[in-house]
Amino acid sequence: MTTTAVAPEEALPIKPKLSSDDYVMRAFILLVGVWMVVTVLLPLYFMMSKSVEDKDGNFIGFANFIEYFSTPALSYSIYNSLFIAVLSTVITVTLAFIYAYALTRSAMRLKGLFKVIALFPLLAPSLLPAISFVYLFGKQGIINWVLGGYSIYGPIGIVMGEVFYTFPHAMMILVTAMSLADQRIYEAAVALRTSALKTFLTVTLPGIKYGLVSAIFVVFTLVITDFGIPKVIGGQFNVLAVDIYKQVIGQQNFQMGAVVSVVLLIPAIVAFIVDRFVQRRQVALLSSRSVPYQPKPMALFDGLMLAYCCLISFLILGIFAMSTFASLVKFWPYNLTLGFSNYNFDVMDGGGWEAFWNSLRMAFFTSVFGTAIIFTGAYMVEKARGFREMRGVIQFLCMLPMAVPGMVLGLAYIFFFNHPDNPLGILYGTMAILVISTIAHFYTVAHLTAMTALKQMDPEFEAVSSSLKVPVLKTFMRVTVPVCLPAILDIMIYLFVNAMTTVSAVIFLYSPATTLASVAALNMDDAGDIAPAAAMCTMIVMACALVRIIHAIATFGLHRSTQAWRQQS
Repeated sequence: MTTTAVAPEEALPIKPKLSSDDYVMRAFILLVGVWMVVTVLLPLYFMMSKSVEDKDGNFIGFANFIEYFSTPALSYSIYNSLFIAVLSTVITVTLAFIYAYALTRSAMRLKGLFKVIALFPLLAPSLLPAISFVYLFGKQGIINWVLGGYSIYGPIGIVMGEVFYTFPHAMMILVTAMSLADQRIYEAAVALRTSALKTFLTVTLPGIKYGLVSAIFVVFTLVITDFGIPKVIGGQFNVLAVDIYKQVIGQQNFQMGAVVSVVLLIPAIVAFIVDRFVQRRQVALLSSRSVPYQPKPMALFDGLMLAYCCLISFLILGIFAMSTFASLVKFWPYNLTLGFSNYNFDVMDGGGWEAFWNSLRMAFFTSVFGTAIIFTGAYMVEKARGFREMRGVIQFLCMLPMAVPGMVLGLAYIFFFNHPDNPLGILYGTMAILVISTIAHFYTVAHLTAMTALKQMDPEFEAVSSSLKVPVLKTFMRVTVPVCLPAILDIMIYLFVNAMTTVSAVIFLYSPATTLASVAALNMDDAGDIAPAAAMCTMIVMACALVRIIHAIATFGLHRSTQAWRQQS
């Protein structure tokens, strides 16, 4: 019997030798992992552990949860939150679906203008629509007769505010989904003399089903985790996000606040998981042979779509106009003289003009440092060689913040950074912790934006640089950053606008020296200074709009100077 000798190199495959660049990239990956653990994972662990402890820190199991669910006034908030979230989602997605359909499937004019107007709510804190609805439908509102005797303070006001707040998110997702339509399928339907209704049911809806489901769960998550609208206009109608605030700020019951946070975390995580699953399935619908859909002019249909978009745009602009008008009125509704007395924030309860400047500083630091951290981390995760398991763990941690509501994250930061054994406790009450929490809160969307841009780059860039012995950091600065500059600017503006408008993530973390504009507006509303609160919201909108305009100009100029290589000669 003979045996065949096995060469040593066949028995033991030789592992590629790691270069200095590989060690540098792995070090950065580990730093990103440490960042995510410290800013997301550990705070959530401390928050969850607090939910099973008593006030003395002793482990008591699920006693707090039993107490919560046995208290009707508290547990009823679960039903209220789900009711508001479901109803708001149905209304929002329906309205956004028709609006997106008009933008993508009609030949109406002014599509660009209507799309811009639909995105306006992204520039405003969620408090703004609630304040506007008070002036429109409140007891002394301009058109309070529209509600027929029903009060705006409660589920009606919350749903109306949430629809305004979440409309642009649903619209953007649905526009993207409908833009992927294949012209050839519709031509085949016409050739087979298929009716318009049957084409809609058998072609259009199946083609956008993943985008539609994604829009549903995104809106549901935004509504059930929102704090600003139910806080301002909810009245006695309790929801989970407001319950957390009442337990912590009103009653100083941190353990029960942690319990409510865990309860709020469950539907958010479920919606997030379903949304991730749906988005992964959506990739299979893309085809390199698809022909972009070009709508044909139809006078009646285009006219109806134009009228609908005009109506929705009028309502959106009307809400902004109402808030701005209210901020200029001297004393509503008795003295309608216009002036800027409500902008004298220094004599109001809330934080004064310093709160507005604090928000600008916080948004600037968040956009600069957040973009640097997020884009560098995404580059290391996407472009590093080997280290597959750790990169997978980091990718999971980068996706986690999207499933964590802002109120939950803010409360988790209290437990983590206030712990006596935590050396990072010196950050509590400073501008730094506001910046860190905001970056962590909005990390996932920015990370996905960076990953999408990086995936479009040919891996040969790094391979050629490595063969020429060019350091990875030099390749990153000389090649990757210029190529991905549009995405980097998008990340910066995304972080800036969200930092200016956020309320929930920072409501527990500010100090008298670091009060923010959105928090100041909330405090002024609590104190009965509704007009100054509207004025502060207006200042936030103006600041975000100005930065958006600057971003558009910078993007246009930089795109011409750094993206010319994309154009065919």
